[in-house]
Amino acid sequence: MQVNTLNGSFRSQIVLLAVAVFLFAWSAASAVSASPRAAPTNVLFIVVDDLRCSLGCYGDPEVKSPNIDRLSARGVRFERAYCQYPVCNPSRTSFLTGLRPDTTGILDNEIPFRRKMPNVVTLPQLFREHGYFSAGLGKLFHQGLDPSGNRVFFQDAKSWADCRNFEATAEGRRGEGRSLTGGKLAWCQWLAAEGGDDAQPDGQSAAEAIRLLEKHRDKPFFLGVGFHKPHDPFFAPKRYFELYPTERIQLARDPENRTPDLPLAIPRGANREAFDQFTDRERREFRRAYYAGISFTDAQVGKLLDALDRLKLWDSTVVVFIGDHGYHLGEHGWWNKVTVFELCARTPLIVWAPGTKGMGRSTSGIVEFVDLYPTIADLCGLAPPSGLEGTSFRPLLDDPSRTGKRAAYTQVVRGRFMGRSVRTDRWRYTEWDCGKQGVELYDHNVDPLEYHNLASDPRHSAIVAELKTILRDGGH
Repeated sequence: MQVNTLNGSFRSQIVLLAVAVFLFAWSAASAVSASPRAAPTNVLFIVVDDLRCSLGCYGDPEVKSPNIDRLSARGVRFERAYCQYPVCNPSRTSFLTGLRPDTTGILDNEIPFRRKMPNVVTLPQLFREHGYFSAGLGKLFHQGLDPSGNRVFFQDAKSWADCRNFEATAEGRRGEGRSLTGGKLAWCQWLAAEGGDDAQPDGQSAAEAIRLLEKHRDKPFFLGVGFHKPHDPFFAPKRYFELYPTERIQLARDPENRTPDLPLAIPRGANREAFDQFTDRERREFRRAYYAGISFTDAQVGKLLDALDRLKLWDSTVVVFIGDHGYHLGEHGWWNKVTVFELCARTPLIVWAPGTKGMGRSTSGIVEFVDLYPTIADLCGLAPPSGLEGTSFRPLLDDPSRTGKRAAYTQVVRGRFMGRSVRTDRWRYTEWDCGKQGVELYDHNVDPLEYHNLASDPRHSAIVAELKTILRDGGH
Protein backbone atom coordinates (compact mmCIF):
# COMPACT_ATOMS: atom_id res chain seq x y z
CA MET A 1 0.00 0.00 0.00
CA GLN A 2 2.71 2.40 0.90
CA VAL A 3 4.51 1.83 -2.38
CA ASN A 4 1.30 2.37 -4.34
CA THR A 5 0.59 5.56 -2.37
CA LEU A 6 4.05 6.86 -3.14
CA ASN A 7 3.66 5.99 -6.79
CA GLY A 8 0.31 7.76 -6.89
CA SER A 9 1.79 10.80 -5.20
CA PHE A 10 4.71 10.82 -7.63
CA ARG A 11 2.36 10.58 -10.60
CA SER A 12 0.35 13.51 -9.24
CA GLN A 13 3.49 15.57 -8.91
CA ILE A 14 4.46 14.76 -12.49
CA VAL A 15 1.02 15.83 -13.71
CA LEU A 16 1.20 19.08 -11.74
CA LEU A 17 4.70 19.74 -13.06
CA ALA A 18 3.60 19.15 -16.64
CA VAL A 19 0.66 21.51 -16.19
CA ALA A 20 2.98 24.16 -14.74
CA VAL A 21 5.42 23.79 -17.62
CA PHE A 22 2.56 24.06 -20.11
CA LEU A 23 1.16 27.18 -18.44
CA PHE A 24 4.60 28.81 -18.31
CA ALA A 25 5.27 28.04 -21.98
CA TRP A 26 1.80 29.31 -22.99
CA SER A 27 2.31 32.49 -20.99
CA ALA A 28 5.73 33.11 -22.53
CA ALA A 29 4.45 32.43 -26.03
CA SER A 30 1.54 34.78 -25.46
CA ALA A 31 3.88 37.51 -24.28
CA VAL A 32 6.12 37.07 -27.33
CA SER A 33 3.20 37.08 -29.75
CA ALA A 34 1.71 40.14 -28.05
CA SER A 35 4.91 42.17 -28.02
CA PRO A 36 4.79 43.21 -31.69
CA ARG A 37 1.32 44.67 -31.07
CA ALA A 38 2.42 46.75 -28.09
CA ALA A 39 2.11 50.42 -29.00
CA PRO A 40 5.37 52.37 -28.81
CA THR A 41 5.17 55.32 -26.45
CA ASN A 42 7.14 58.06 -28.15
CA VAL A 43 7.56 59.69 -31.57
CA LEU A 44 10.66 61.40 -32.97
CA PHE A 45 9.55 63.13 -36.18
CA ILE A 46 12.41 64.53 -38.29
CA VAL A 47 11.62 66.80 -41.25
CA VAL A 48 14.37 68.03 -43.59
CA ASP A 49 13.69 71.02 -45.82
CA ASP A 50 14.07 70.68 -49.63
CA LEU A 51 15.70 67.24 -49.33
CA ARG A 52 15.53 65.10 -52.45
CA CYS A 53 16.64 61.45 -52.55
CA SER A 54 20.33 62.39 -52.84
CA LEU A 55 21.49 60.12 -50.04
CA GLY A 56 23.85 57.19 -49.87
CA CYS A 57 21.05 54.83 -48.85
CA TYR A 58 19.10 55.86 -51.95
CA GLY A 59 22.04 55.07 -54.19
CA ASP A 60 23.64 58.49 -54.64
CA PRO A 61 27.39 57.93 -55.19
CA GLU A 62 28.46 61.50 -54.35
CA VAL A 63 26.59 62.49 -51.20
CA LYS A 64 28.00 61.56 -47.81
CA SER A 65 25.14 60.72 -45.44
CA PRO A 66 26.41 57.99 -43.08
CA ASN A 67 23.96 58.72 -40.26
CA ILE A 68 20.81 58.79 -42.37
CA ASP A 69 22.14 55.62 -44.00
CA ARG A 70 22.48 54.13 -40.52
CA LEU A 71 18.82 54.88 -39.79
CA SER A 72 17.86 53.39 -43.16
CA ALA A 73 19.69 50.17 -42.32
CA ARG A 74 17.75 49.93 -39.08
CA GLY A 75 14.27 50.89 -40.28
CA VAL A 76 12.28 50.62 -43.49
CA ARG A 77 13.35 52.78 -46.44
CA PHE A 78 10.54 53.76 -48.78
CA GLU A 79 11.72 53.90 -52.37
CA ARG A 80 8.53 55.50 -53.65
CA ALA A 81 7.14 58.05 -51.20
CA TYR A 82 5.48 61.15 -52.61
CA CYS A 83 4.54 64.57 -51.27
CA GLN A 84 1.21 66.16 -52.14
CA TYR A 85 2.56 69.61 -53.06
CA PRO A 86 6.21 70.50 -53.86
CA VAL A 87 6.32 73.71 -51.80
CA CYS A 88 7.02 74.04 -48.07
CA ASN A 89 3.80 75.38 -46.53
CA PRO A 90 1.32 73.34 -48.62
CA SER A 91 3.32 70.13 -48.17
CA ARG A 92 3.79 70.50 -44.42
CA THR A 93 0.19 71.56 -43.87
CA SER A 94 -0.94 68.49 -45.79
CA PHE A 95 1.09 65.85 -43.94
CA LEU A 96 0.62 67.45 -40.52
CA THR A 97 -3.17 67.54 -40.95
CA GLY A 98 -3.59 64.35 -42.98
CA LEU A 99 -5.53 66.30 -45.61
CA ARG A 100 -4.86 66.98 -49.28
CA PRO A 101 -4.10 70.52 -50.51
CA ASP A 102 -7.51 70.86 -52.17
CA THR A 103 -9.04 70.30 -48.73
CA THR A 104 -6.70 72.47 -46.69
CA GLY A 105 -6.82 75.33 -49.19
CA ILE A 106 -3.13 76.02 -48.54
CA LEU A 107 -1.43 76.42 -51.92
CA ASP A 108 1.33 78.93 -51.14
CA ASN A 109 3.83 79.95 -48.48
CA GLU A 110 2.02 83.05 -47.25
CA ILE A 111 -1.12 81.82 -45.46
CA PRO A 112 -0.89 80.16 -42.01
CA PHE A 113 -3.02 77.02 -42.07
CA ARG A 114 -5.11 78.05 -39.04
CA ARG A 115 -6.49 80.95 -41.05
CA LYS A 116 -8.15 78.39 -43.31
CA MET A 117 -8.72 75.61 -40.76
CA PRO A 118 -8.99 77.04 -37.23
CA ASN A 119 -10.33 73.83 -35.71
CA VAL A 120 -8.28 71.15 -37.47
CA VAL A 121 -6.49 68.70 -35.16
CA THR A 122 -2.87 68.38 -36.31
CA LEU A 123 -0.69 65.32 -35.87
CA PRO A 124 1.29 66.70 -32.89
CA GLN A 125 -1.91 68.15 -31.45
CA LEU A 126 -3.48 64.67 -31.42
CA PHE A 127 -0.60 63.42 -29.28
CA ARG A 128 -0.70 66.46 -27.02
CA GLU A 129 -4.42 65.94 -26.42
CA HIS A 130 -3.63 62.36 -25.36
CA GLY A 131 -1.23 63.44 -22.64
CA TYR A 132 2.03 63.48 -24.58
CA PHE A 133 4.63 66.18 -24.12
CA SER A 134 4.80 67.81 -27.56
CA ALA A 135 7.70 69.95 -28.72
CA GLY A 136 8.63 71.39 -32.09
CA LEU A 137 12.16 72.60 -32.78
CA GLY A 138 13.18 74.37 -35.97
CA LYS A 139 11.04 74.38 -39.09
CA LEU A 140 8.05 72.05 -38.86
CA PHE A 141 5.04 74.10 -39.78
CA HIS A 142 6.13 76.62 -42.37
CA GLN A 143 8.26 79.63 -41.64
CA GLY A 144 8.89 82.25 -44.24
CA LEU A 145 8.57 85.92 -45.12
CA ASP A 146 5.47 88.10 -44.99
CA PRO A 147 4.73 90.60 -47.81
CA SER A 148 6.90 93.19 -46.05
CA GLY A 149 9.89 90.85 -45.97
CA ASN A 150 9.66 90.11 -42.24
CA ARG A 151 10.25 86.55 -41.11
CA VAL A 152 7.17 84.88 -39.69
CA PHE A 153 6.93 81.59 -37.82
CA PHE A 154 3.80 79.50 -37.95
CA GLN A 155 4.25 78.24 -34.39
CA ASP A 156 0.95 76.56 -33.66
CA ALA A 157 0.10 76.87 -29.97
CA LYS A 158 -2.50 74.11 -30.18
CA SER A 159 0.08 71.64 -31.45
CA TRP A 160 3.10 72.34 -29.27
CA ALA A 161 3.68 72.74 -25.56
CA ASP A 162 7.16 73.95 -26.51
CA CYS A 163 8.05 75.40 -29.91
CA ARG A 164 11.28 77.23 -30.76
CA ASN A 165 13.31 78.45 -33.68
CA PHE A 166 16.97 79.41 -33.60
CA GLU A 167 19.29 81.94 -35.25
CA ALA A 168 22.85 81.72 -36.49
CA THR A 169 25.48 83.32 -34.30
CA ALA A 170 27.63 86.22 -35.52
CA GLU A 171 30.42 83.74 -36.16
CA GLY A 172 28.07 81.48 -38.12
CA ARG A 173 27.22 84.35 -40.45
CA ARG A 174 30.85 84.89 -41.44
CA GLY A 175 32.91 82.90 -43.89
CA GLU A 176 33.75 82.38 -47.53
CA GLY A 177 30.90 82.52 -50.02
CA ARG A 178 29.23 84.32 -52.87
CA SER A 179 26.02 84.91 -54.78
CA LEU A 180 25.59 82.56 -57.73
CA THR A 181 23.55 85.06 -59.73
CA GLY A 182 25.44 88.29 -59.17
CA GLY A 183 22.80 89.40 -56.69
CA LYS A 184 19.85 88.87 -59.07
CA LEU A 185 18.38 86.20 -56.79
CA ALA A 186 18.90 87.04 -53.12
CA TRP A 187 18.32 83.45 -51.99
CA CYS A 188 20.78 81.89 -54.41
CA GLN A 189 24.02 82.17 -52.44
CA TRP A 190 26.34 79.93 -50.47
CA LEU A 191 28.50 80.40 -47.38
CA ALA A 192 31.17 78.08 -46.00
CA ALA A 193 30.68 79.47 -42.52
CA GLU A 194 33.03 79.91 -39.63
CA GLY A 195 32.25 78.19 -36.35
CA GLY A 196 30.95 74.75 -35.56
CA ASP A 197 27.54 73.14 -35.81
CA ASP A 198 26.16 75.08 -32.86
CA ALA A 199 26.81 78.37 -34.67
CA GLN A 200 23.98 77.41 -37.05
CA PRO A 201 20.25 77.04 -36.27
CA ASP A 202 20.16 73.35 -37.20
CA GLY A 203 23.00 72.57 -34.82
CA GLN A 204 21.16 74.40 -32.05
CA SER A 205 17.96 72.48 -32.84
CA ALA A 206 19.80 69.18 -32.51
CA ALA A 207 21.37 70.18 -29.18
CA GLU A 208 18.02 71.26 -27.76
CA ALA A 209 16.33 68.10 -29.04
CA ILE A 210 18.87 65.99 -27.16
CA ARG A 211 18.24 68.00 -23.99
CA LEU A 212 14.51 67.39 -24.31
CA LEU A 213 15.05 63.67 -24.93
CA GLU A 214 17.08 63.51 -21.73
CA LYS A 215 14.49 65.47 -19.77
CA HIS A 216 11.39 63.63 -21.04
CA ARG A 217 12.75 60.13 -21.57
CA ASP A 218 10.51 58.70 -18.82
CA LYS A 219 7.25 60.21 -20.06
CA PRO A 220 5.49 59.95 -23.43
CA PHE A 221 6.66 62.54 -25.93
CA PHE A 222 6.11 63.68 -29.52
CA LEU A 223 9.28 65.50 -30.52
CA GLY A 224 9.36 67.19 -33.91
CA VAL A 225 12.74 68.38 -35.21
CA GLY A 226 12.83 70.41 -38.40
CA PHE A 227 16.22 70.85 -40.07
CA HIS A 228 16.40 73.74 -42.54
CA LYS A 229 19.38 72.66 -44.65
CA PRO A 230 19.86 71.94 -47.53
CA HIS A 231 17.28 74.71 -48.11
CA ASP A 232 18.63 78.00 -49.44
CA PRO A 233 20.50 80.14 -48.67
CA PHE A 234 23.13 77.42 -48.72
CA PHE A 235 24.93 78.14 -45.44
CA ALA A 236 26.74 75.41 -43.54
CA PRO A 237 29.96 75.10 -41.51
CA LYS A 238 33.04 75.10 -43.70
CA ARG A 239 34.02 71.53 -42.91
CA TYR A 240 30.96 70.18 -44.73
CA PHE A 241 31.90 72.06 -47.90
CA GLU A 242 35.35 70.52 -47.67
CA LEU A 243 33.78 67.09 -48.17
CA TYR A 244 33.00 68.06 -51.77
CA PRO A 245 35.86 69.46 -53.88
CA THR A 246 34.27 71.68 -56.51
CA GLU A 247 36.14 70.15 -59.43
CA ARG A 248 34.81 66.67 -58.61
CA ILE A 249 31.13 67.61 -58.66
CA GLN A 250 29.22 65.85 -61.44
CA LEU A 251 26.61 67.85 -63.36
CA ALA A 252 23.24 66.79 -64.72
CA ARG A 253 23.05 66.94 -68.50
CA ASP A 254 19.66 66.88 -70.22
CA PRO A 255 19.58 64.56 -73.28
CA GLU A 256 19.64 66.27 -76.64
CA ASN A 257 16.62 64.32 -77.89
CA ARG A 258 14.39 65.26 -74.97
CA THR A 259 10.82 66.45 -75.57
CA PRO A 260 10.66 70.27 -75.41
CA ASP A 261 9.19 71.68 -72.20
CA LEU A 262 5.48 72.23 -72.02
CA PRO A 263 4.75 75.87 -71.23
CA LEU A 264 3.87 75.16 -67.59
CA ALA A 265 6.11 72.21 -66.72
CA ILE A 266 8.91 74.45 -65.41
CA PRO A 267 8.25 77.88 -63.84
CA ARG A 268 9.13 80.94 -65.89
CA GLY A 269 10.36 84.27 -64.65
CA ALA A 270 13.41 85.66 -62.85
CA ASN A 271 14.57 82.32 -61.46
CA ARG A 272 14.55 80.60 -64.85
CA GLU A 273 16.26 83.55 -66.53
CA ALA A 274 19.05 83.46 -63.93
CA PHE A 275 19.44 79.68 -64.16
CA ASP A 276 19.74 79.86 -67.94
CA GLN A 277 22.81 82.06 -67.49
CA PHE A 278 24.62 79.70 -65.09
CA THR A 279 28.16 78.76 -66.01
CA ASP A 280 29.45 75.27 -65.23
CA ARG A 281 31.34 76.76 -62.29
CA GLU A 282 28.10 78.11 -60.82
CA ARG A 283 26.33 74.83 -61.45
CA ARG A 284 29.06 72.96 -59.59
CA GLU A 285 29.05 75.45 -56.72
CA PHE A 286 25.27 75.17 -56.40
CA ARG A 287 25.42 71.37 -56.21
CA ARG A 288 28.38 71.48 -53.84
CA ALA A 289 26.57 73.84 -51.48
CA TYR A 290 23.41 71.72 -51.56
CA TYR A 291 25.41 68.58 -50.78
CA ALA A 292 27.23 70.36 -47.94
CA GLY A 293 23.83 71.20 -46.45
CA ILE A 294 22.80 67.54 -46.63
CA SER A 295 25.96 66.38 -44.86
CA PHE A 296 25.54 69.08 -42.22
CA THR A 297 22.00 67.91 -41.49
CA ASP A 298 23.15 64.28 -41.61
CA ALA A 299 25.58 65.05 -38.78
CA GLN A 300 22.72 66.49 -36.69
CA VAL A 301 20.60 63.40 -37.35
CA GLY A 302 23.55 61.31 -36.16
CA LYS A 303 23.54 63.17 -32.84
CA LEU A 304 19.86 62.32 -32.35
CA LEU A 305 20.47 58.65 -33.17
CA ASP A 306 23.37 58.57 -30.71
CA ALA A 307 21.06 60.01 -28.04
CA LEU A 308 18.49 57.27 -28.70
CA ASP A 309 21.31 54.74 -28.25
CA ARG A 310 22.59 56.28 -25.04
CA LEU A 311 19.15 56.78 -23.49
CA LYS A 312 17.94 53.32 -24.61
CA LEU A 313 14.86 54.77 -26.32
CA TRP A 314 14.75 52.69 -29.50
CA ASP A 315 12.35 50.09 -28.11
CA SER A 316 9.82 52.75 -27.09
CA THR A 317 10.13 55.29 -29.90
CA VAL A 318 8.80 55.50 -33.45
CA VAL A 319 11.29 57.42 -35.59
CA VAL A 320 10.10 59.03 -38.84
CA PHE A 321 12.53 60.77 -41.19
CA ILE A 322 11.29 62.69 -44.25
CA GLY A 323 12.14 65.46 -46.69
CA ASP A 324 9.16 67.79 -47.14
CA HIS A 325 9.46 67.59 -50.96
CA GLY A 326 12.08 66.97 -53.61
CA TYR A 327 14.33 69.30 -55.60
CA HIS A 328 16.01 69.81 -58.98
CA LEU A 329 19.77 70.23 -59.30
CA GLY A 330 19.92 71.20 -62.96
CA GLU A 331 17.72 68.47 -64.39
CA HIS A 332 15.26 69.96 -66.89
CA GLY A 333 17.34 73.13 -66.63
CA TRP A 334 15.86 73.87 -63.21
CA TRP A 335 17.51 74.54 -59.83
CA ASN A 336 14.69 74.59 -57.31
CA LYS A 337 11.40 72.89 -56.40
CA VAL A 338 7.80 73.73 -57.52
CA THR A 339 7.47 71.08 -60.26
CA VAL A 340 5.51 67.84 -60.41
CA PHE A 341 8.35 65.94 -62.03
CA GLU A 342 9.51 62.85 -60.13
CA LEU A 343 12.49 64.76 -58.72
CA CYS A 344 10.18 67.13 -56.84
CA ALA A 345 7.27 64.84 -56.04
CA ARG A 346 9.38 61.95 -54.70
CA THR A 347 11.02 62.37 -51.33
CA PRO A 348 13.00 60.36 -48.78
CA LEU A 349 10.99 58.48 -46.14
CA ILE A 350 12.55 56.20 -43.52
CA VAL A 351 10.56 54.73 -40.62
CA TRP A 352 11.72 52.86 -37.54
CA ALA A 353 8.74 51.22 -35.81
CA PRO A 354 9.57 48.91 -32.89
CA GLY A 355 7.43 45.81 -32.79
CA THR A 356 6.88 45.61 -36.54
CA LYS A 357 8.43 42.81 -38.57
CA GLY A 358 9.96 44.50 -41.60
CA MET A 359 12.71 46.56 -40.04
CA GLY A 360 16.03 46.64 -41.88
CA ARG A 361 14.47 46.33 -45.32
CA SER A 362 13.28 48.59 -48.13
CA THR A 363 9.93 48.70 -49.87
CA SER A 364 8.92 49.73 -53.38
CA GLY A 365 5.27 50.08 -52.37
CA ILE A 366 3.84 53.49 -53.22
CA VAL A 367 2.91 55.70 -50.27
CA GLU A 368 1.91 59.34 -49.92
CA PHE A 369 2.80 61.84 -47.25
CA VAL A 370 -0.90 62.26 -46.50
CA ASP A 371 -0.58 58.70 -45.13
CA LEU A 372 1.87 59.71 -42.39
CA TYR A 373 -0.74 60.98 -39.93
CA PRO A 374 -2.90 57.82 -39.87
CA THR A 375 0.19 55.60 -39.85
CA ILE A 376 1.87 57.24 -36.85
CA ALA A 377 -1.42 57.30 -34.95
CA ASP A 378 -1.91 53.61 -35.79
CA LEU A 379 1.57 52.67 -34.58
CA CYS A 380 0.97 54.43 -31.26
CA GLY A 381 -2.53 53.13 -30.68
CA LEU A 382 -4.31 56.48 -31.04
CA ALA A 383 -7.57 57.03 -32.88
CA PRO A 384 -7.09 59.84 -35.42
CA PRO A 385 -9.83 62.34 -36.27
CA SER A 386 -12.43 61.28 -38.79
CA GLY A 387 -12.05 62.50 -42.32
CA LEU A 388 -8.31 62.00 -42.82
CA GLU A 389 -7.54 61.52 -46.49
CA GLY A 390 -4.63 59.11 -46.20
CA THR A 391 -4.41 55.49 -45.10
CA SER A 392 -2.07 53.75 -42.69
CA PHE A 393 0.88 52.04 -44.36
CA ARG A 394 1.60 49.94 -41.27
CA PRO A 395 1.14 46.73 -43.33
CA LEU A 396 4.25 47.72 -45.34
CA LEU A 397 6.21 48.03 -42.10
CA ASP A 398 5.31 44.46 -41.24
CA ASP A 399 5.88 43.15 -44.76
CA PRO A 400 7.80 45.51 -47.09
CA SER A 401 7.20 43.16 -50.03
CA ARG A 402 3.48 43.97 -50.02
CA THR A 403 1.91 46.14 -52.70
CA GLY A 404 1.43 49.76 -51.70
CA LYS A 405 -1.13 52.19 -53.04
CA ARG A 406 -2.38 52.10 -56.62
CA ALA A 407 -1.24 55.70 -57.15
CA ALA A 408 0.21 58.83 -55.55
CA TYR A 409 -1.03 62.35 -56.30
CA THR A 410 0.95 65.60 -56.45
CA GLN A 411 -0.25 69.00 -57.54
CA VAL A 412 1.09 72.53 -58.02
CA VAL A 413 -0.29 75.90 -59.10
CA ARG A 414 1.34 77.61 -62.05
CA GLY A 415 -0.05 81.12 -62.34
CA ARG A 416 -3.81 80.77 -62.89
CA PHE A 417 -3.62 77.06 -63.67
CA MET A 418 -3.44 73.92 -61.58
CA GLY A 419 -1.16 71.07 -62.56
CA ARG A 420 -2.20 67.64 -61.30
CA SER A 421 0.02 64.60 -61.52
CA VAL A 422 -0.48 60.92 -60.70
CA ARG A 423 2.28 58.33 -60.25
CA THR A 424 1.54 54.64 -60.62
CA ASP A 425 3.88 51.68 -60.54
CA ARG A 426 5.16 52.39 -64.06
CA TRP A 427 3.78 55.73 -65.23
CA ARG A 428 3.61 59.43 -64.39
CA TYR A 429 0.70 61.27 -65.94
CA THR A 430 0.19 65.05 -65.60
CA GLU A 431 -2.51 67.44 -66.74
CA TRP A 432 -2.27 71.23 -66.71
CA ASP A 433 -5.63 72.96 -66.30
CA CYS A 434 -7.47 69.65 -66.81
CA GLY A 435 -5.42 69.05 -69.94
CA LYS A 436 -6.27 72.35 -71.66
CA GLN A 437 -2.73 73.68 -71.08
CA GLY A 438 -0.90 70.44 -71.76
CA VAL A 439 -0.62 66.74 -70.92
CA GLU A 440 2.45 64.68 -70.01
CA LEU A 441 3.07 60.93 -69.88
CA TYR A 442 6.37 59.32 -68.84
CA ASP A 443 7.34 55.65 -68.78
CA HIS A 444 9.50 55.03 -65.72
CA ASN A 445 10.64 51.67 -67.00
CA VAL A 446 12.83 53.47 -69.55
CA ASP A 447 12.71 57.18 -68.65
CA PRO A 448 13.12 57.68 -64.87
CA LEU A 449 14.00 61.38 -65.20
CA GLU A 450 10.98 62.06 -67.42
CA TYR A 451 12.57 63.58 -70.49
CA HIS A 452 10.38 61.94 -73.14
CA ASN A 453 6.71 62.90 -73.14
CA LEU A 454 4.60 60.10 -74.66
CA ALA A 455 1.17 61.67 -74.15
CA SER A 456 0.60 62.43 -77.85
CA ASP A 457 1.82 59.03 -79.05
CA PRO A 458 -1.26 57.10 -80.30
CA ARG A 459 0.34 53.85 -79.16
CA HIS A 460 -0.24 55.00 -75.58
CA SER A 461 -3.80 56.27 -75.93
CA ALA A 462 -5.21 53.45 -73.81
CA ILE A 463 -2.72 54.20 -71.04
CA VAL A 464 -3.60 57.90 -71.18
CA ALA A 465 -7.30 57.08 -70.88
CA GLU A 466 -6.69 54.79 -67.91
CA LEU A 467 -4.46 57.29 -66.10
CA LYS A 468 -6.89 60.11 -66.80
CA THR A 469 -9.52 58.13 -64.87
CA ILE A 470 -7.10 57.48 -61.99
CA LEU A 471 -6.15 61.16 -61.91
CA ARG A 472 -9.80 62.17 -61.72
CA ASP A 473 -10.16 59.90 -58.68
CA GLY A 474 -7.65 62.17 -56.94
CA GLY A 475 -6.93 59.74 -54.11
CA HIS A 476 -10.47 59.92 -52.73
